[in-house]
Amino acid sequence: MTPLTFTCTGVRADPYAAGPTLVFRLRITAGDQARVHALALRCQLRLEPARRGYGAQEGERLTDLFGERSRWGSTLNPVQFAQVSLTVPGFTGETEADLVVPCTYDMDIAASRYLGALTDGEAPLLLLFSGTAFTGAGGFQVEPVPWDREARCAMPVAVWHEMIEQHFPGCGWIRLPHETMDALLGYRSRHALPSWEATVAALLASAGSGPSAPRPARLLGAAAAPAHLSTEGTVR
Repeated sequence: MTPLTFTCTGVRADPYAAGPTLVFRLRITAGDQARVHALALRCQLRLEPARRGYGAQEGERLTDLFGERSRWGSTLNPVQFAQVSLTVPGFTGETEADLVVPCTYDMDIAASRYLGALTDGEAPLLLLFSGTAFTGAGGFQVEPVPWDREARCAMPVAVWHEMIEQHFPGCGWIRLPHETMDALLGYRSRHALPSWEATVAALLASAGSGPSAPRPARLLGAAAAPAHLSTEGTVR
């Protein structure tokens, strides 16, 4: 069996992608300068929270995900980040390839909540590989890529925030059921609030949890049209 090793040499945000996308640079080495006709890879990416420390602010943000800091010895378990496929063209000995990973900013997803809570430093990732290798110098052989092939990556937290800022500059979003969206829209219309930000601020103020929202006079004939409202019930 051809010995294969994987190394992650860097990660960057793709500035031209339609949605949030990270690009991991991989170095793939075939032992003994072996000839590889192609690789069909499956890659699972996991966050490993226990491999770094956290400041007071980060710890507070992570309470909802991992519980109180006193429990972190048992709750800082790996978090699933993504699963992607990659086809690597033929090479001899060593090559490099880009692993493109589409991401989400859905804060109901544990990985997004974790990365969004970090303020600086690096996010520890583990890349696990499997798949099929097509090898052979004078012929053609099909070999499995062993399940124990892996690579560690220390992704700068700044890369994640840069990627999110490209697609959601200065804001975030939450997903809500249609019934809740209808109720929010009714509240906004009744109070003539100019935006969803003002609507949420008014609700927080009424609960004693935030600043009061502006309440401009309703313009004659003006409709309180929803801003940034999608058919999926998303508030931005």
